Amino acid sequence: MIDQFQVYINRYNLIAEGDKLILALSGGIDSMVLADLLLKTKVEFVAAHCNFHLRGEESDGDEKFVRDYAERNGIQCFVKHFETEKYAEKTGVSIEMAARDLRYSWFEELRQQLNYDKIAVAHHADDQAETFFINLLRGAGLNGLKGMKPQNGVIIRPLLWASREQIRRYAAENHIIWREDHTNAESVYLRNKIRNRLLPAFDELHAEARQGLYKSLEHLSAENELYRSLLKEKLAQIVEQGGDVQRFPYSAFLDCFVPRNDAKRLSEVKVPEPVEGPVCSFQLLFEWLRQYGFNTDQCRFIYDAIGTGVGNQYCSTTHRLVIGRNELQLTEIKSVEDVEIQIEVGQEGITLPIHLRFTQFDKTPDFVIDKSSEVAQLDFDKLHFPLTLRHWHYGDRFHPLGMKGSKLLSDFFVDQKFTEYQKQNVWLLLSADGDILWVAGYRIDERYKVTISTKTIFLCKQTQVDR
Repeated sequence: MIDQFQVYINRYNLIAEGDKLILALSGGIDSMVLADLLLKTKVEFVAAHCNFHLRGEESDGDEKFVRDYAERNGIQCFVKHFETEKYAEKTGVSIEMAARDLRYSWFEELRQQLNYDKIAVAHHADDQAETFFINLLRGAGLNGLKGMKPQNGVIIRPLLWASREQIRRYAAENHIIWREDHTNAESVYLRNKIRNRLLPAFDELHAEARQGLYKSLEHLSAENELYRSLLKEKLAQIVEQGGDVQRFPYSAFLDCFVPRNDAKRLSEVKVPEPVEGPVCSFQLLFEWLRQYGFNTDQCRFIYDAIGTGVGNQYCSTTHRLVIGRNELQLTEIKSVEDVEIQIEVGQEGITLPIHLRFTQFDKTPDFVIDKSSEVAQLDFDKLHFPLTLRHWHYGDRFHPLGMKGSKLLSDFFVDQKFTEYQKQNVWLLLSADGDILWVAGYRIDERYKVTISTKTIFLCKQTQVDR
């Protein structure tokens, strides 16, 4: 296994001569085998152990085990304690994602502090298979299905070629001891369900099923690299840069918005080459915007609004996109603390300018809730960014402030005696996960209100501007 380990490292140039590594050492079999291989191949490294405090005494036992191992083998060991559950609750992410965010953030901080070269993690081939199925179930595209890379920036995965069975065999042959995480045998988390239920069933389909999957992942990775390269060239041809504004002309995917039998409209736009089809058009739009923090749902809203939502604006945490008559316009948000969004809604010749100003600030003991309809005060730590502005859709629901349950937005409009014009022109502020945070100018969502436990307030103020 040592020979295969060195061949893989050389093949992808994972560890150059003189490189100093930080090894993520959990105490589990994978990281303990990687530690043994690094010691035997004379690679210079230190150990970094995360105590996430998720398994009580077992977590503390893992820490002691790693410290003792490092001391016996003359390895410098760094340990970090995390309040993982509190972080997950605060950020609104899963425990798994919280642990991932915390550990990689600390690993990079430690790497820079020590001035080390790379961070080694013990992902292996079976992790690749599990990740593939997780992303498949989540509806991922090629970029998600390709799996993990042997190297991603300063993160290296020297065991990505090895199966779990190979790792266990090496551990037994070399008398390596490790700590067993009992939760690995529990089918609670999605990854564990795939590991304990799906993959064993997958293996029963064909004797070489898993090896075939590994080869497919290699092909997907290579094809993704080619796709990314060609996509970069394509977007460079389409997107026009003018000062601080990037412009994406609709002629780049005209087929989606102009019926082929609409000769008059087609004659207005000169397209020098065959236009893209609907699926390809959306993919081009998505690939352009995803690099600026826009998610799939936002891109769907933007795509559907082209041609009908002139003036609509959508924001990620860093950029603002405006829907124009002949193009999409993207600009960078200069200040996250104080963002002004101007939206023009046109209907039957009437223009209604709306200004929204976002700010965030720490809640103080003397804070008083502003009950005016032009202001929304929300609990910042409950929000999922980036936020979106759009008009209402049939079937929209939210939890009106003061109510325990949810209510159809159409019923809320009836209660508020909305006219048809008001219904069609009211703006909704949405969280990245699709929750309606605020019916602008009317009511916020009960779940996102400021409470006694709120630490940071996100304020959105609406003003009407005369012309």
